[in-house]
Amino acid sequence: MATAHSDALNPQFEGYRPSANEEFMNNEQLAYFRAKLLGWKDEILKESRETMAALANGPLQEADLTDRASTETDWGIHLRTRDRQRKLIAKIDAALRRIETGEYGFCEVSGEPISLARLEARPIATMTVEAQERHERNERISRDD
Repeated sequence: MATAHSDALNPQFEGYRPSANEEFMNNEQLAYFRAKLLGWKDEILKESRETMAALANGPLQEADLTDRASTETDWGIHLRTRDRQRKLIAKIDAALRRIETGEYGFCEVSGEPISLARLEARPIATMTVEAQERHERNERISRDD
């Protein structure tokens, strides 16, 4: 799975990390997170192209039924991973739109700033940790009903 979002940054941000000592979501922080999101998206798309190229190389060639079943299982896993990543790209695109509209970094529930540490770890976050935990508790309660 793509983890490049944590390190694949534009060289202009090498060594820069957003800090609580700065104005929250200033231009440099927004540019930093935009570059982080774009790098993550590029890595996912690259992996997707590699998977599709491998699939296009031809049908399964294994004569042994066990080998063929194993290979089909492996491809099923690859395709499910790509599907999850396709959904992740939609979330990355939504985060990029929030950067453009000035909503990035703020909780969609409370309007409070999302911690920089949370955004570093999950740059597509739309809620503070507290709001996310409440949301998950409410989902569990409604599932139990």
